[in-house]
Amino acid sequence: MPSTTAITVSQLSRLIGLPGAPAIIDVRIEEDYNADPRLLPASTRRDFKTVSTWASEFVGSRVTVVCQKGQKLSQGVAAWLRHEGIAAESLEGGFEAWRDAKGLLVRTDKMPPRDERGRTVWVTRARPKVDRIACPWLIRRFIDPGAVFLFVEAAEVSAVADRFRAVPFDIDNVFWTHRGERCTFDTMIEEFGLESEPIDRLATIVRAADTASLDLVPQAAGFLAASLGLSRMFRDDLEQLEAGMLLYDAFFRWCRDATEETHNWPSTGKPA
Repeated sequence: MPSTTAITVSQLSRLIGLPGAPAIIDVRIEEDYNADPRLLPASTRRDFKTVSTWASEFVGSRVTVVCQKGQKLSQGVAAWLRHEGIAAESLEGGFEAWRDAKGLLVRTDKMPPRDERGRTVWVTRARPKVDRIACPWLIRRFIDPGAVFLFVEAAEVSAVADRFRAVPFDIDNVFWTHRGERCTFDTMIEEFGLESEPIDRLATIVRAADTASLDLVPQAAGFLAASLGLSRMFRDDLEQLEAGMLLYDAFFRWCRDATEETHNWPSTGKPA
């Protein structure tokens, strides 16, 4: 009989990258984490021994707890969270099952430090169009759901990064930026190890729209038009980002599930 307190690898993989994905908490012990310091997408590391002190942070969230094999640590933490009224499940088979199933795993060696509230902080140029919406989408869906994004005048990005301990991106002469013909979105996918068929397909659309290579894929022109339209609709960059998240969610879902689907006007002709 299927467990009512666990989620399978296949079930969780269908939720990863979507706006309704659960909060993922990694409670592996240090020895296991150090042996493979990658993380499931958008997950956070927590100490299972102190669950009573941080459980309240997840009130109102749906949670998946991951330990090495899906046994005592994740099941115990999930049970404690449920005691606190939080909808929590453990990942069946744990990190090992996810890894063995070739689930997407995030490299952490380039992960920026987090602020006192556990968030990564990023800064870039104001008035985003394509890449500066694509990168925040990727970060919030696969790296850090609580990430903070600061949009400032181009000339002030470096100084703001220094004063506010933020990570600059999509400007010249920084780590997170264009490389040759590839855009910052491509750089983040590569450095975080997020290559997968749907994300790579989306990256091609983003690159084509961002670098004016609209003949690269047929979706690029429409994607650019939607992106530019959003930039004209909002004066506030953060409001534009929130609206843009839906655009990227839709294109990601198309890249993952609907590339073979077509839409035609139904025929009303009667059979001969």
